[in-house]
Amino acid sequence: MDGECTEWIKVTLTLLCCFVFLVIGLTVILAAVGKSLGIRKLYTRTLIHIFEFGKTKIERYEKKRHPREEKASENHDHDDDGSDKSDRETTENEGELLIQRDIAIDAYQGIRIPSNRPDYDLTNLKKEFHVSDIMYFAKCGVEAIIEDEVTKCFSAEELRTWNFLTRTTHGHQFISVRLTVLWWLGCLFRYLFLPFRLILLGMGLSWLLLSTAVIGMLPDIALRRRLNKYASLVCHRILCRACSAVVTYHGRENMVKNGICVANHTSPLDVIILSCDNCYSLVGQRHGGFLGLVMKLLARTADHIYFERSEVKDRFIVAKRLREHVEDKNKLPILIFPEGTCINNTSVMMFKKGSFEVSDDIYPVAIKYDKRFGDTFWNSSKMGMVQHIFDLLTSWALVAEVWYLPSMHRNENESAVDFANRVKKEIARQGGLVDLSWDGQLKRMKVKESWKTKTQDDFSKILKVD
Repeated sequence: MDGECTEWIKVTLTLLCCFVFLVIGLTVILAAVGKSLGIRKLYTRTLIHIFEFGKTKIERYEKKRHPREEKASENHDHDDDGSDKSDRETTENEGELLIQRDIAIDAYQGIRIPSNRPDYDLTNLKKEFHVSDIMYFAKCGVEAIIEDEVTKCFSAEELRTWNFLTRTTHGHQFISVRLTVLWWLGCLFRYLFLPFRLILLGMGLSWLLLSTAVIGMLPDIALRRRLNKYASLVCHRILCRACSAVVTYHGRENMVKNGICVANHTSPLDVIILSCDNCYSLVGQRHGGFLGLVMKLLARTADHIYFERSEVKDRFIVAKRLREHVEDKNKLPILIFPEGTCINNTSVMMFKKGSFEVSDDIYPVAIKYDKRFGDTFWNSSKMGMVQHIFDLLTSWALVAEVWYLPSMHRNENESAVDFANRVKKEIARQGGLVDLSWDGQLKRMKVKESWKTKTQDDFSKILKVD
């Protein structure tokens, strides 16, 4: 009897292993030819239905807990012209991204100091100083403490409804048996599926190691460039499938063929997402650990430009290498993330002007992730790359939209800063992101004194001076 049971277990395990390897082999083959069976799209559509079910259950639960608040909310929705309702909906939509404030708005007179127009005549806006003026700045300071638009960009995106992940921004107590069962089944599914994703990740990295080692030995000829492009596409497509990625590309006719491509930055995963559709040379800061190993492997077959952020001399060397790279039509297009750091998929922060000084033609790309399926933001100051990869592999999926925007040309007499801001604004508009002028390096450094005194300078311009 024991022998029969052991034999049955062996047969079951053999069939299971054959099935797993068959699925992995099929996945790799489809990745190599750039095709899909549509299973991942069906999977994400099913997840959306489950999320909607959970949302409905939680809303019903909240109505039972707070019936008076719900009744008051309904009465407020049926006001005379419905303007309050539309205003609240607009506020909620803006709140999903960020609450923007302009401290240059004068609360006591309702005037705006046009700091972007130095030639503006302030004669009619002059006023005497009153002690009560201090209250406006105190109010702005309290608002910034309650909800800071800068530091909020460096934390996980908040969700309106629970997506059944263990990693969520809000704690959920017991609501119903069905939701609890769904959470346990989802947790079991994601972690049982983890070995399959790890195998695909290992195969993608192994292909990267093998292909870069072989292609790196070839001379720099057209054959090497073609082989490198194909090997890079296959590698990144396999890595995308390890995250169950579903990526929709728009405007492929605007894809860069030679020159500089700039995009907003959420995670190192952005490189993989874009490299599934095109082959790029990368510009970025040198890293250690796992990410540093991948960067060294990529440098074997293409002209990537890496630098040390702390060394000023590197900036001039990088700028020189960028110009030489752009002028060589045989080299790959350059992919740059001008923010210089990862932002949490809600905003676009200040673009560094360096890449906009090198070339007068820029190819913008907007990337937007669907936060319902997992948090793609990498907070490098709080977690390492391995932890970030583990979080991605144990999330539901990776769903993203990529827009290739028409190339933008630098206008005559337009500074590099203005050109960078114009490109940033277009990326933010297309991706549905908030356009912020703050430097993303505030995540790592203190605020400059000049920024602190700017508001004081603006206020002093409207004071009457004897």
